[in-house]
Amino acid sequence: MIVTVTLNAALDITYRTPALVPHTTHRVSDVAERPGGKGLNVARVLSALGHETVVTGFAGGRTGDVLRELLGNSGPGGSRARPVDALVPISGSTRRTLAVVDETGGDTTQLNEPGPTVSSAEWSDFLGAYERLLTGADAVALCGSLPPGIHVGAYAELIRRARAAGVPVLLDTSGEPLRRGVAARPDLVKPNADELARLTGSREPLPAARDARRRGAHAVIASLGADGILAATPDGIWQASPPASVKGNPTGAGDSAVAGLLSGLVERLPWPARLARAVALATATVLAPAAGEFDTEAYEELLPRVTVTEHPGP
Repeated sequence: MIVTVTLNAALDITYRTPALVPHTTHRVSDVAERPGGKGLNVARVLSALGHETVVTGFAGGRTGDVLRELLGNSGPGGSRARPVDALVPISGSTRRTLAVVDETGGDTTQLNEPGPTVSSAEWSDFLGAYERLLTGADAVALCGSLPPGIHVGAYAELIRRARAAGVPVLLDTSGEPLRRGVAARPDLVKPNADELARLTGSREPLPAARDARRRGAHAVIASLGADGILAATPDGIWQASPPASVKGNPTGAGDSAVAGLLSGLVERLPWPARLARAVALATATVLAPAAGEFDTEAYEELLPRVTVTEHPGP
């Protein structure tokens, strides 16, 4: 069982319009609603890959009710695979995110609400649920931003609890929560290039990834956008690149990469196979019509064409 933690879950709403022009009225050609937030996106992809997955974090208000209802429906592509709901109720209302896809240019405009304030009692309820889930977990993913009311060292606390339980843990966040989380020695961290630069002060991905490992991360997987991902691990350094650049909705692409990394970890795949899966899933997510899903046919076609190159030296 893989557990994904989404402390700041969201209801993802995707609008598609023929062209997005500022200061004008638009006709929307399609609307899609999905349970969102990084960890929920990760869980949906893991379920589609055949892994038993449990989602936890917070959900509240009418938006939270809609999110949980959608989470209980069929999985990606209409499959029966779906994550198990272990979200903790809160009094505040779950946030919404809005993605507007320009079908002509292929670009996406994203609007994200901040999220509800979580009380100390609600945080304590979550910690109890998290500890119980750790007893049966093969791996844990800690994903996304922290909602108001949660202390900045929350992910570091959750990493220490996972390590004490002997459960591998992946961290995907940014800013001060990332800095403190790395110091707690997670098994994997997955920043993008900008997040890695803010953490280390270096704009060069390879030196920055090595610096992040020295700060405590066991392995660092840096997203490089259209160039794929760079992995600095105890077993070597690799770069995995997609066969071609694609246009579409990038929402959830990084989360699909996390799912690829986690599934590869629990399946004990070698690093090149994990990285190829992560890049193929991320690219197939950009090609999908709705946020947080991936195009299955595109994934199967892309996977054998991902290039994985090992860097020489330590």
